[in-house]
Amino acid sequence: MLDFRMETFFQVCHFMNFTKAAEVLNITQPAVSQHIRYLENYYETKLLRQEGKKLKLTEAGKMLYKVASTMIHDEANLKKQILNLSNALEELRFGATKTVGEVVMPEIISRYLKDYPDSHIYMKVTNTTELLKCLEDGKLDFALVEGYFKKSDYDCLHYSTEKYVAVCCPDYPFKKKIERIEDLFEERLLAREPGSGTREVLERYLEAKNCSVDNFSRMAEIGSLHAIKELAKSGCGIAFLYEVAVKEEIAKGELMNIDIPDFNVCHDFNFIWRKGSVYSDIYHTLFQRFLDTKQ
Repeated sequence: MLDFRMETFFQVCHFMNFTKAAEVLNITQPAVSQHIRYLENYYETKLLRQEGKKLKLTEAGKMLYKVASTMIHDEANLKKQILNLSNALEELRFGATKTVGEVVMPEIISRYLKDYPDSHIYMKVTNTTELLKCLEDGKLDFALVEGYFKKSDYDCLHYSTEKYVAVCCPDYPFKKKIERIEDLFEERLLAREPGSGTREVLERYLEAKNCSVDNFSRMAEIGSLHAIKELAKSGCGIAFLYEVAVKEEIAKGELMNIDIPDFNVCHDFNFIWRKGSVYSDIYHTLFQRFLDTKQ
């Protein structure tokens, strides 16, 4: 059973407020302070500091918070598994970025449910930033992401490397001949929302060329992969997406690759979970099942 003082510390970190943590835990605020002091004495370092009216984590506090998040999630998961031993109920709670969730996961989930028909599955599909937060908060077990993340904070396995392409409708009326990416700046960019892994790949590429998405004359930010493809097919602009997400539309002639000299961009899809989780072996097994489905 997890030390109750670690639970207190976790709630303080979650709210960055002693009063709210006390309310959630149904204890007094002095008790919260006492638990934090105990942990600081035990680890012989300050975990929290006051900056004006705001509470901030020290570097040691940030480290302990990550560990506490993993411990609390693992204990909750373990309790659930113990309670379900009698009927062998399986439950997966995971996340996927939008390209992965809409393009990659349906076949994987279909195969998994055929193999384990009694399984309960919850998949959250959102951008990388939100998924990382859900992992840190213990709301998800693992995630398959296309975006950037700090590898020192997570255990990860490489799922695939995907080509990143620019697309438009076959009869798109370009303003000028496309000889470099800057020649596309006069077109409308159909882009995912900030925080999306798909968008971040483009942003990092442009940043390396001392440019940004703001260089495009017009931009439409769309939170739906399907909507972006439909708008591109209707000639409303150009889009940068993973080739795996548009291969069907390209095969049907509804979209085409925009040939940009020297634009050779690929990016990894990664299977990630909280570093140090006691369920690492289980995640390795699930990952292998995902790979088997892909093959």
